[in-house]
Amino acid sequence: MTKEVLLSVKDLEISFGSGKKKFVAVEDANFEIYKGETFSLVGESGSGKTTIGRAVIGINPVSAGEIDFDGIEISGKLSKKTKEKVTREIQMVFQDPAASLNDRATVDYIISEGLYNFKLFKDEADLKRKVEAIIKEVGLLPEHLSRYPHEFSGGQRQRIGIARTLVMNPKLVIADEPISALDVSIRAQVLNLLKKFQIEDQVTYLFVAHDLSVVRYISDRIAVIYKGHIVELAETEELFANPIHPYTKSLLSAVPIPDPSLEKNKALIVYDPTQHDYETDPPQFVELTPGHFVRANQVELERYRK
Repeated sequence: MTKEVLLSVKDLEISFGSGKKKFVAVEDANFEIYKGETFSLVGESGSGKTTIGRAVIGINPVSAGEIDFDGIEISGKLSKKTKEKVTREIQMVFQDPAASLNDRATVDYIISEGLYNFKLFKDEADLKRKVEAIIKEVGLLPEHLSRYPHEFSGGQRQRIGIARTLVMNPKLVIADEPISALDVSIRAQVLNLLKKFQIEDQVTYLFVAHDLSVVRYISDRIAVIYKGHIVELAETEELFANPIHPYTKSLLSAVPIPDPSLEKNKALIVYDPTQHDYETDPPQFVELTPGHFVRANQVELERYRK
């Protein structure tokens, strides 16, 4: 069965400023996201993962390479029709549910705004039905619709944010650290909610996170990003079982173990970027085994293959 590519990122570069002040935030990023899967971008703060997510949605301009969505290039100058398609079919769930909801608007207005903007309803009764259906789907009640965001807890606000995103019936959802601002007890509920929509409605996710243990549960494939470069990409279980790049190994070593005695005795791996000598032999992004890519030069590749 061939998988259908929904989003394709080719040789992507995103930079800010120009001349001497030019800062390259992302360089030479390549990956594809298949329809109906959860693809996670994992890396520490400042690695460029959110920058890529914002470039997909059109907030950050692309300085080289291209982004294709549903067979159309969306990284250059867009026609009005393409821009509308991208705005409607790619939606985002933000990291901070307090900052991303308009505190002066009722929940009803927040959720229905997108439907209004794109005329995605037949009449007022249809609009009301869609909004009430989605608020129930995310585990809130229709009577919550007349309230304001500040009347809800962080977890409930994030559910409102998810309802606002998914009522649009998007093809791709960019989830930018959607659970990092939430209590641990609420995190699993929000992840389960996202998973539920994926199973029922075939939603595709680009999931941005800094914690590998979180994405293991929800992802089909994971790309690890370090200082603007994707250093490794593989299916989730393959990445956890056979990490190749030293940076991936260091991230995995930081994942907490639930058993206190094992946690106390585990060895942390500290990543040292100076171990790579790329002066004469520059690195490439190479497929080592089917579906498992790593950024390495020739010397490193020979070592990894052993």
